[in-house]
Amino acid sequence: MPSSGRHVTMLTEGTYPHVHGGVSTWCDQLVRGMPEVDFQILALTGSGREPVTWELPPNVRRHTAFPLWGPVRGRGRPLIGGERRRFTDVYERFLLSILDPSAHCDFGEGLYALAGLARRGRLSAALRSETALRSLMWIWTMPHLETAAARPTVHDALTATDLLEHALRPLAARIPGDSVAHAVSSGLATLPALAAQHFDGVPFLLTEHGIYLRERYLGYRTEAQRWPVKALLLGFYRELNSLGYRKADLITPCNQYNRRWEERGGAPSDRIRTVYNGVDPTAFPLAGPEPDVPTLSWAGRIDPIKDLETLIRAYAIARAEVPRLRLRLFGGVPAGGEHYKTRLEKLAAELGVADGISYEGRVDDVARAYGAGSLVMLSSISEGFPFSLIEAMSCGRATVSTDVGGVREAVGDTGLVVPPREPALMAEAVLSLLGDDERRAELGRLARRRVIDQFTLHRSVDGFRRIYLELAGVPQPAPAPADLDDWTLQLRVIDTSAFATAGARERVLATAEEAA
Repeated sequence: MPSSGRHVTMLTEGTYPHVHGGVSTWCDQLVRGMPEVDFQILALTGSGREPVTWELPPNVRRHTAFPLWGPVRGRGRPLIGGERRRFTDVYERFLLSILDPSAHCDFGEGLYALAGLARRGRLSAALRSETALRSLMWIWTMPHLETAAARPTVHDALTATDLLEHALRPLAARIPGDSVAHAVSSGLATLPALAAQHFDGVPFLLTEHGIYLRERYLGYRTEAQRWPVKALLLGFYRELNSLGYRKADLITPCNQYNRRWEERGGAPSDRIRTVYNGVDPTAFPLAGPEPDVPTLSWAGRIDPIKDLETLIRAYAIARAEVPRLRLRLFGGVPAGGEHYKTRLEKLAAELGVADGISYEGRVDDVARAYGAGSLVMLSSISEGFPFSLIEAMSCGRATVSTDVGGVREAVGDTGLVVPPREPALMAEAVLSLLGDDERRAELGRLARRRVIDQFTLHRSVDGFRRIYLELAGVPQPAPAPADLDDWTLQLRVIDTSAFATAGARERVLATAEEAA
């Protein structure tokens, strides 16, 4: 961002540039779409040794992997005397802000005090001290708190303290004072941004795709920790989420569903601007003829949040009616997710449909994955504004999706939307579209038009370009009189039947996109 002297520090957690997926795709689109803007990437990772799986463009001036696990960077000497007493007071107030609302302690005040220690390399040692463990045990066992009834143990305290220490490590990460800090999820990625905003006056932009807090609650349902540990960790994520919503200079949800969640979480309405994800319609052209064998196609990462169990169960129900039906799953298995794929394979075997399911792995030409299906499926239990959906729509495929996040906003009336975790209803939707060739084709045509009208990459990137400049303090020029909306309005008056082929129509639409 040469005209302002600022650049953008993009803060990620478990995604770009180390992992493939929807959020990483969005990050790469944003960086590549603004070659005039200098970016730094601060990626929160597991060990810090994860390979970079994306080719970073030249305007990424620096990439830093910040590990949440592994040895502590700069343990520092233990706190003693007055320092220890001050830390104990701060830490107990911090714990009370999470566990006891009646104490009226301020979470943000405690977090910023801990951030000061983290910046001096002193926090990890303080958190792992016997003093900190005693403070946690004392607060947990206050008679009026629910955690007391669970009889927390020292082992619980050690577990909770370990998890909390790892979660708070990003407070030590430094963001240059001449940055715009852009956290691309709520949660831990906001910690460096909150600290930089508080101590250095760095502008803080927050973008949410999936709802981070909701996904933490979903994830902890199956964790092995006892209730006192879960109460502390989920309370921490709840308070951090709310603080990020209140403190961000701007919040850019990718759909209206997220916006409503953020408003309920304390975000001021006047600081929220919805910017939909977008795709390049020329990169995801019409897929062409459907496969000869009826096929359901799915693309994504093999992960529990995608709820592929429901998809496999729905497939088994539909296959009983359409014996030739196949299910093709395109996507890689993230590190540590191998057991989930094994679980899916066992489920398919139990249902007697393993011979009809193929795991295709990650593909470079994702458009081909969508074209491989008669229908494209999405079965997730949590989403933001899923790329796999609007990409499939751009390819002219009808979709069956679960009603989560911004899915209904994306699909409109161009596909079928069913409740999550309802395989029978999903199978019913599949069978209704497989049995009606004309309707399926018409929905595909409408889906392609909806993407071109509303969800283009050009529109999405340009929205963030303007926001970056605004946060950097650069005066904004008046909008150009003719943007993509004007082009699509002009195209609507053209009788598309005058074009001899669908390809000619697509070239006109693509020309309008490029001109914008």
